[in-house]
Parts: sequence; structure tokens; C-alpha cells
Amino acid sequence: MKQLFLPFLLLLSLAVNAQQLPTSPNYKANDRFEQLGTVLPTPNTYRTASGAPGKEYWQMRADYDIKVELDDEKRRIIGSESITFFNNSPDELKYIWLQLEQNLFKKDGIGATSRTGSINEKGMSTGQLQNLNNGRGSSLDPKVEYGYEIKKVKDKTGNALPFTINNTMMRIDLPTPLKPGTSIVFGVDWAYNITEYYGRSGYEFFPKDGNSNYFIAHWFPRLAPYDDVNGWNHKQFLGQGEFALIFGNYKVAITTPADHIVAASGECQNYATVLTATQKQRLKQAETSKTPVIIVTQAEAEKAEKRENKSVGKKTWIYKADNVRDFAFSSSRKFIWDAMQSDVYKNGKKIWCMSFYPKEGNPLWEQYSTRAVAHTLKSYGNRTFEYPYPVAISCHSTVGGGMEYPMISFNGGRPEEDGTYSEQTKYGMIGVIIHEVGHNFFPMIVNSDERQWAWMDEGLNTFCQYLAEKEWDFNYPSRRGEPMFITDYMASDKSVLSPIMSSAENVIGLGPNAYAKPATALNILRETVMGREQFDHAFKEYATRWRFKSPTPSDFFRTMEDASGVDLDWFWKGWFYGVEPVDQDLVSVNWFSIDTQNPAIEKEIARKEAAAKAQTISKIRDAADKSKTVVAQDSTMADFYNSYDPYKVTDTDKQKYEQYLATLTPGEKELVQKNTNFYTLSIKNKGGLPMPVIVKMGFEDGTDSLVTFPAEIWRFNDQQISKVVSTSKKVVQWTLDPYYQIADIDTENNSYPRVAKPTRFQIFKQSQMRRQPNPMQQQGAGAGKVGGEPKN
Repeated sequence: MKQLFLPFLLLLSLAVNAQQLPTSPNYKANDRFEQLGTVLPTPNTYRTASGAPGKEYWQMRADYDIKVELDDEKRRIIGSESITFFNNSPDELKYIWLQLEQNLFKKDGIGATSRTGSINEKGMSTGQLQNLNNGRGSSLDPKVEYGYEIKKVKDKTGNALPFTINNTMMRIDLPTPLKPGTSIVFGVDWAYNITEYYGRSGYEFFPKDGNSNYFIAHWFPRLAPYDDVNGWNHKQFLGQGEFALIFGNYKVAITTPADHIVAASGECQNYATVLTATQKQRLKQAETSKTPVIIVTQAEAEKAEKRENKSVGKKTWIYKADNVRDFAFSSSRKFIWDAMQSDVYKNGKKIWCMSFYPKEGNPLWEQYSTRAVAHTLKSYGNRTFEYPYPVAISCHSTVGGGMEYPMISFNGGRPEEDGTYSEQTKYGMIGVIIHEVGHNFFPMIVNSDERQWAWMDEGLNTFCQYLAEKEWDFNYPSRRGEPMFITDYMASDKSVLSPIMSSAENVIGLGPNAYAKPATALNILRETVMGREQFDHAFKEYATRWRFKSPTPSDFFRTMEDASGVDLDWFWKGWFYGVEPVDQDLVSVNWFSIDTQNPAIEKEIARKEAAAKAQTISKIRDAADKSKTVVAQDSTMADFYNSYDPYKVTDTDKQKYEQYLATLTPGEKELVQKNTNFYTLSIKNKGGLPMPVIVKMGFEDGTDSLVTFPAEIWRFNDQQISKVVSTSKKVVQWTLDPYYQIADIDTENNSYPRVAKPTRFQIFKQSQMRRQPNPMQQQGAGAGKVGGEPKN
């Protein structure tokens, strides 16, 4: 322990600050806390400095009237559409651009020619070689021509319009420029062959019964956005970056085999003609049911699967969807269908929550899907805005993964054939439903540009998913959101990391980069940097400001600061523009206490210190022979100093102490008499990313306390700081980030004194590594298949 005299306390603060100042003339630490400034676009009348839409904000609109037929035998889409495009911009347009995402699968398209791969010298199958050769992947039949067959592009009178196809984009040249505030009506006829389901769209074939489930998306030529940020947004679709779209109203007539059940974006306009009397009665029952009602039972779906009547004819389902940015549908004779009309916001407005799934999805889907849909609308709505659409649908697409479109999503999660399932399968299914249904908020309503900024929908949505999962089950095993889950990724070699602010098609590691890292960043903002109240207010303000509009990253960054009053530019720089990790190292702790000058205290301290220092190894070993010393055997050899106690408090000592106290102010006297402990913590920022410093103090009496210092503690020196902490009790253990709040990649250097942690290993036989059945199978708790009968 080092003793400090009271006047030195006044110098202590100055000394601590002095050692934090840059010592090198080339030091640039302060840059981390400078404003983003010109990194963000200049505010204007379209997008303000506060992050809100400007007074002259505008966006385009396109309305669609589509007729489409699903050819089940040929697995082919045949369609025609009439599009009304409104030029709400201040610009005159000589041409317009449409998106043709199905051209991703053309043999000579940009999707195939930009794929990479290499030959495995140890051996490859002929199929793998073919995939490398055609560059299109194993899900595509090499004998089938994929991509759009554009049959006709015409004006409203039927005259041909000139067009040029550039991979996944098509330019239509207008006969006369489209002036601001006017609209144009034109039509497109097209067809294409449906791919196997590849995660966004396609079909899943079931060999056992010979049927296919269809999940049809990015299936019609549709307008590319034209906006104040990019002009025409015609970035090519390479498969990873999703969609940039504009809002409009849709009327879609979907013709399928008559024994198919169809689910689609929007509200069905002709249930009266496409459903049986029994199905309509069940749908009526679902309007007031508190639990999902089976509209098409498993028994009915299994009967349809057998296709006993091969000539079933056709049926047309008519759907209407207003103010949506896209349209998708699903169709199958295998579908079980359940639904309930839920008042998720208790405001009198009811929303249809529905699920469509084959028997292969049960028992999980009947038990959880529709309830998860309703829960998602409630959870997301509470932290953003109330869901504005009349329906939300979850369709079971394949074993894993999911994809979102307005009012409808395609979701994975399938039990074993015997009906049992692992905990991972169950929670994975619920999680993907929450995630994909949640996409209705981001980006289906808060309409960000997914082709450019994947994180603006995936990251924000994954964050909301994480919160919704916690609201579903307190012990929900979320995969993303908690800071500790992202540390392995952030600790990766920087050569394989992309900043979050990378174009979606160029991101390395889309999952951790666009989903997990931004979701973690938002959780850290909410829990550690801003606090829940400030964050929730600002996040809700962003969602409300930009619902049914198209924000950019700067609009999000500015709104979060504008609505909270918290300067976050340092945070956006580190987490969104950089790839540095968090790694704080508690290098050392020095302990100081005030010299109280109270002889009763200070002399006793000195006595104990002297006694401790006297216990040398020699003294300990000689103790048995101390009676043999000269002084011990001959008392005449002892004098005053053999009995003198230098640590005894004398009257003179007391008098001096009273005189000293008389010179102190009441505040100084209180500080001295409290006998406060002062600790100087030396902390290094080894990772580079500045973050708040969170310190847990473990006291010698077994209690503990937490103290948090803001990230601005690094503003004068972003490499190493010293921080003085005062306590009334003695600290025996110091720990940085004890509750894993800041995504520190190395917790081994977070304690002082260091705490050794064992590395555990197993001794096992090779046979023990074989795949084990899921717990339900191990314990004979087979769930079996549910009957799928209507519920009352």
C-alpha cells in the first residue's frame, strides 16, 4: 500500500489526465470521436439533417394488374401484366428500368459467369464438375432453359415498345419522355421455367407422393426504384443482395390446378368460389377463435396428394394487395391450412394470421406456426408501429432457411419422419418464422434498399427477432443478438471481414456481417450505450418516420441521434464502417489510501506492515532458537530500546493530530475520516474499437459493485488509459465486462489479479462421435403426426 498525503489528492486528478494525453506528434486517437461529417450525404429538402424525410421528399409508385398461370406438369410460369407507373419525381424520364431476377439462372447470365470455384485434386463427382462448368449450381437441371422469355412489351394500345435486356435488368425506351407528375400504362407478357427452391423461390418436389410445393417470388418483371439518392437503382441481381423496390397496388389472378390451395400477398377476393362450403364455414369460425382453426385438414391434404382424379381442371384465385412493394404466392395440393383472426393490438382491428404447410411439417407447424405469426406482429408492433396489413402468412417451404415478402413468408423447420424433433429444430423453426414475418416491418414497410444495404433490413430485423424470441420464452436459445455470440467473427482475420457498410453483393460472410453484427450493435446500444428508454424511443421514431418510405443508412444514424440526444458517430464509425474488434485488457491496478495522520490508525497500520516484513524465511527458521540469544540469556544486555514500542500512540501524537484537524474544512475532514481506498486502473484497448469500460469490483467482504464509464473515456488516448476508482471497501478482484456486454473477444485479460481458467478436454472412443438421435427419440417420446382435424 502506498500512502498519500491529503494535499496530493489535488494533484492526483491532474496527473491522471496528463498521462492520458497523446505523447506522439503523429497520434490520431481523437479521430475516433470526431463527427462523421462528410462521410454522410449532405442534408437537403428530400432528407433532413435530423434524419427525417424532408418537406419535398418523393418516391415513385407502380400499380400492377397481373394474370398468371402455374403449369404444374411443366413447372412453368406464364404471365401477363399491365403496369401503371407514376413519375412522382421532379425529373423527366426518357426510359424506365424493370428488374428480371429470374435471369440470374440463365446459362450465360451474370449469375453463372460470376460464380467462382476450383477443382478438387482429390476427386470430384461428375455432377460437381458440371456445376463448376455451368456455374449455376446443383439445383438447376442442365437440360432446362431458365430465365425470362419476354414475349411482348407493349403500350396501353398494344403497340410494341422497344426494350433492351442487360442480364437481370430491362430498359424500356419511351416514345415520349415521361414528365414529372404524369403516369404511363404499359404491358409485358412473359414466361419462365421454375427452378428448384433455392432459398428465395422455386419448388420442392416430394418423391414419395409425386407432388410439388411451389413458392413463387421475383416472378414478374417489376419496376426498379428511381430515387433522389441513386437515380435509377439497376444494380444487377447476383443472388446474395436482395431487392430494391417501390410501393404500389396489386390485383393478381392466379390460375392453378383446381386441387391446389393458394396463399398469397394480400386478401383473397373470391374465397366464395374457390373454397368448399366446409372450408368457408371453418374460415368463418376462425374469425372469432382464440386459437388457430384448421381450414384444410391433414386428412384432406393427404387425399389430394394421391391425385386420384388426374383431370382436376383449373381454378383461379384472385388477390388484392394495396400499398405493398412486392407480391409473392405459394401453391400446392399438399397444403394443410390453419388460421385465426387475431386482435394483436387490442384496438378492435383484427389481422388474419395463417399458416400453410404439408404433413411433413407436423406436429411442429400446427402447434406453433400461426401462434408465432401473431406473436411477431405484437412484439414488433409494440416497438415500431402497428401492422397495417390485413393478413400475415407463414408457409412451410423446406427443411431450413426462410424468405420474406409482403404479408407472406416461406419458412423452414421440419421434424423427423416419425414426428420427433430436436430442440434446435423447434426453436429454429419458431425463430425463422419470427424473422421472416418480422420482415414485414423491415423492409416491407420501412422500405430500405436491400440490394445495397443488406444490414438495414436483416440487421434491424434480426435485432427485433432477438427481442421477440425473449418475449416468447425467457430461456429461448437465440443464435444472434447477445454480444458474446459475435466475438468469434470479430476475432477473425481482417482479410475475411467486410464492414457492415458494404454493398450486399460484396459482403464476405453475409450471415455474421449483415444479420448478427448489426443486431449485436443495436443490442449494445440499447443495453449499454444509450439505455433501453432512450434507445426504444429513438428506434420507434425511426420506424415511424420511415414507414412506407425508403430510408438510407444516414437517415437511420441521424434519427437515432436526433431522437435520443446521444452522440453516436464514434459508434457508427467503429461498428458499421470498421472491422476492428473489441478487446480491453486490464493491465494493472495500483492501490492507494489517504494518510489520515490519525496516530491511532496510521501507527497500527505501520505496526502490521513491519510485522509482515519481519516474517522472513530466516526469522521463521530461527524462531525456535530465540531463547539462545545473548539478550535472552543475559538481561543486563537489554536497555530502553529492547522494550521501546515505536508504534505506541503518545500524547504528543494526539496533540499534533488535533492541531492538524483544526486546519481542515468540513469536507476535507470528512474525506480524511472516511479512510477511502483509491485504485488506479491501467487499461489497454488492444482490439482498437473503443467501447464503454464496465468494471466489477469484488470486495474482501464478499460483496461486489459495478461501475460503468462511457466510451468517451478513450477520446484523448484510444490505446491505453488510467482511471482512478475510489471505494470505501477494499477490492480483492477486478473484472472488466463481467456480464458480456461489449463483445470483448478475449476475456482472459479482463481480470486483475488474473484468474486462471482450465481448458477442458475429453477422452473418447471414435464410436462415441457418431450422430445420436434427438432427445425425443432417445427417450421414446415420439410426438407422432397430429390428425389435423378442425379445432373448436
